[in-house]
Amino acid sequence: VQLQASGGGLVQAGGSLRLSCTVSGISSSRAALGWYRQTPGKMREFVATIARGGSTNYADSVKGRFTISRDDAKNTMYLQMTSLKPEDTAPYYCNAVSAQGAYWGQGTQVTVSS
Repeated sequence: VQLQASGGGLVQAGGSLRLSCTVSGISSSRAALGWYRQTPGKMREFVATIARGGSTNYADSVKGRFTISRDDAKNTMYLQMTSLKPEDTAPYYCNAVSAQGAYWGQGTQVTVSS
């Protein structure tokens, strides 16, 4: 099972980015999917998750600004990020949890300049 995250980059505060995570090796429809990030000196933290049925959950810090979605026909998950803040700067990791186990992508860097 492999997860390939992409879409990170450098953006000014207030800007937007869309992250993608493509899942291979399993059908994404069989997995709960999520995004996490890890800032220096901190543990990896939850950003957003989307269940197999489509229900979503967000960290308080991103509610109203980030939207997680999935397209199981493309085996892909997305994170639309708007109104970005410098404190959103981090590598972002995608995660898939299925009956077979939990899997992580390699991370894509998001940098928000003030």
